[in-house]
Amino acid sequence: MPILGIIAAQNYPRTITVDYLVVAGGGAGGAGGFSGGGGGAGGLRCTVTASGGTPGTVESALTLSPGVNYSVTVGGGGTGVSGNSGGSGTNSTFSTITSTGGGGGAVSNTSGLTGGSGGGGGGSKTANISGGSGTANQGFAGGQGKGPGLEEASGGGGGAGQIGEGGSVGGTYHGGDGGNGVATSITGSSVTYAGGGGGGTANGSDEGSGGSGGGGRGGSDDGDPDGVAGTTNSGGGGGGARSGAFAGSNGGSGVVILRYPDSKTITIGAGLTGSESSPSGGYKRATITAGTGNVSWA
Repeated sequence: MPILGIIAAQNYPRTITVDYLVVAGGGAGGAGGFSGGGGGAGGLRCTVTASGGTPGTVESALTLSPGVNYSVTVGGGGTGVSGNSGGSGTNSTFSTITSTGGGGGAVSNTSGLTGGSGGGGGGSKTANISGGSGTANQGFAGGQGKGPGLEEASGGGGGAGQIGEGGSVGGTYHGGDGGNGVATSITGSSVTYAGGGGGGTANGSDEGSGGSGGGGRGGSDDGDPDGVAGTTNSGGGGGGARSGAFAGSNGGSGVVILRYPDSKTITIGAGLTGSESSPSGGYKRATITAGTGNVSWA
């Protein structure tokens, strides 16, 4: 090969194949009227196992270049307040990939908010109230708030792997369970992320359970009236409150996990909190748990 050709080959940037799990922040539970809907889970996109929602496909890994900065943001969970729908979670991003924050849970007679997964609908005296819509290939819709009744049975938040359960009325008032999340093995072990928050109930103790993957339980008369927050770095939705006198629970923050060949080393830049694993199975993994900044490889 001519000398110039050798020099060009040496300087040509070799590419890196990077798998990802990008989970957005979960929505907060609602708190208004007689009960609040559960918060929707943060959107989940993944290249190792199925992404959330429908069609739930396995996405393609990114082909990146050494020495180039790629942006990362880890989305925060939504904030619950008394007397209002829960706040939606914020987006998580990696390079060109964006996962959408989970929708906040609703108050009575109000639909859940749209998001990566949708928030649960509020209960109603007159009609069924819809949950918020999820986002394709990220998460499912929230469950219905049930009516006619006494506004005491709000829907569960949608999860990455399952629609939120609708509230139910009758002999028992039941806040809907949050939808389950999605399990992925990107770390080398199977872990479930992005479960929806349970719906609250103002009658008895039959609150909605949180979905697997960090969803928080809803509030009730006999349990914690505020419900339970989504788990940190799971993208789980927060539980809906027992009533507007209490605050819906916060959503869980998201997470970004990157998998790449063990011959490479990542630099996690200023503004990000994260760590790199030891080599295992031919890969290293970087788990980024908070912040906004850049990563690069060498």
